Amino acid sequence: MRLPPERAQDRIAFYQEGFSWLRRPDLITIAAVHGHAIGAGFQLALACDFRIVSDDASFSMAEVKLGLVPDLTGSKRLVELVGYARALEICVTGRRVPAAEAERIGLANLVVGRADLDGAVADLTAAVLAGPRDAVVEIKALIAAAAGRDFAAQEAAERAAQIRRLRDLAGVGE
Repeated sequence: MRLPPERAQDRIAFYQEGFSWLRRPDLITIAAVHGHAIGAGFQLALACDFRIVSDDASFSMAEVKLGLVPDLTGSKRLVELVGYARALEICVTGRRVPAAEAERIGLANLVVGRADLDGAVADLTAAVLAGPRDAVVEIKALIAAAAGRDFAAQEAAERAAQIRRLRDLAGVGE
């Protein structure tokens, strides 16, 4: 490698910013996947909130086959979606995960025929957009943080979010 380690770190961080941008709390993101999502393509799909995939889709974290590691923010999200053991197995073997398995293990939200992919994404987009934006943003924040909280902390977060929503709906918000 010709870049000094500090510059290489900066470059990887720059690429990671693009992927982490998709996880912003005020956005709902949907990946439409057909064909092969390998390495960066897999991690791009992982950065999204939802993954709608065609029945010909497959996922592979193939970095290991090049002697590399996943470095575009996908490792944490993969663990969150499929659990530690399955995520480790997918990453250290670099094997392809077909669409049906991806749905079964929680990697894909929905598998449809290739011809139906755009329509399925449009349907989900319309359903997400049907809810009031501020409520959707609050829900995403609650769900995103739930795994890191105990019940008491999650209940407190729910109360606070609901009060913000009620105040906003009553026109007395912040």
